[in-house]
Amino acid sequence: MRPIGIDLFAGAGGLSLGFEQAGFDVVAAVEIDPIHSAVHAFNFPGCAMLPRSVEGLTGAAIRKAAGIGRRRVDVVFGGAPCQGFSLIGHRVLDDPRNNLVREFVRIVGELQASYFLFENVKGLTVGRHRAVLEELIEAFDAIGYQVRMPWRVLDAAQYGVPQHRERLFLFGARKGLPLPEYPAALTRAADDGWNKGGKKSPTCRDAIGDLPDADRFDALLDSDEVHPGKWREPSTYARELRCLTNDAWHYGYVREWNPAVLTSSARTDHTDISKRRFAETPPGQVEPISRFFKLDGDGLSNTLRAGTDAARGAFTSPRPIHFDLPRCVTVREMARLHGFPDWFRFHATKWHGARQIGNSVPPPLARAVAGALMKALRIEPMRPETRISLGDPALIRMGMLEASEHFGIDNPIGRRDRKSGAKKRKQHEIEALRYVAREEAAIVGN
Repeated sequence: MRPIGIDLFAGAGGLSLGFEQAGFDVVAAVEIDPIHSAVHAFNFPGCAMLPRSVEGLTGAAIRKAAGIGRRRVDVVFGGAPCQGFSLIGHRVLDDPRNNLVREFVRIVGELQASYFLFENVKGLTVGRHRAVLEELIEAFDAIGYQVRMPWRVLDAAQYGVPQHRERLFLFGARKGLPLPEYPAALTRAADDGWNKGGKKSPTCRDAIGDLPDADRFDALLDSDEVHPGKWREPSTYARELRCLTNDAWHYGYVREWNPAVLTSSARTDHTDISKRRFAETPPGQVEPISRFFKLDGDGLSNTLRAGTDAARGAFTSPRPIHFDLPRCVTVREMARLHGFPDWFRFHATKWHGARQIGNSVPPPLARAVAGALMKALRIEPMRPETRISLGDPALIRMGMLEASEHFGIDNPIGRRDRKSGAKKRKQHEIEALRYVAREEAAIVGN
């Protein structure tokens, strides 16, 4: 029987995928954003989705939703958002802005998980933010967990990802259980010194050089998928993400999908002026007007970021410029730079899809840390025989209102609107339209 894990603050599922590929069954995921919840449900149809906040959520409710009864929970993992700013004279975790960190600790304890993995930004290890980390370790100690010290910040580029992305990972185990060791680096990037030896990290060209150019297909102005016909010759890295070998699935479940379809590739209709500026920008440099970074085909991507959500204005961080083509990369190209396989789908809207990738842990990095936990459990991972179908394609096309109604929850856009009846619904519709307008306005290069 495969060990089981639970994903808190799941997003689209970067950690979920990495843990599955390492040999875990991710039986439940909690995510407050209904659009992210819908995308996670599409990609992980066998995982119980709880589309809500962790605040007030009990371990018993998670067990019930997952249908695991009294089975042992092997690991709880996730990246709780936190502010990290202390109120003078108060403990940092008493600050209401860090409440989600406390909730993470509480749920781990209620589930009596054997292990936990806490993931967060590198900045949590420095300055006054570090107080959150120190008090977090104390909080876990108080409920019977030890933490692997010293903690480590890991760079995705050292784990087979063509992108520099540094994240803090905190391993914890119930006292008496062996603590996991941090995974050794698997690859070395050019700017880290290829001449020092070791396996080279894949480059941007390795990641996306085989993908058909989205600008060749007018259909991608109104859709995010097309049958492109001919594909270019893939690199070793691209062959894995296209699932052209059995090993590409690692210890995860094989999905039923159509590899001939190019997905998550909606075009951005750049102006001729923008295209000229993009073409004139040297690789590895920032275009001076838009401030967009241009990829270097022989190097690594800059850190792909999510931008802000609807509550803070719905602004996306810019997608980088393609190294060979005068346009920003597509969501699928971002996914390749992040280590997501091609079967994995994102929301059809570019803003949502880019945000889902920018918010996620690169799956190869997640797989490496999950593998370390698997070793601590002393379990030999097994490849499942079951093949699974992806979810209803409608899930990746739902707007906020539709996704909220699908899960039977309040629409987050209209959460502050306390009007009732038809007037309330009308206000929701107006706010939803404004929300979509902000999404489209935020898409780069227009």
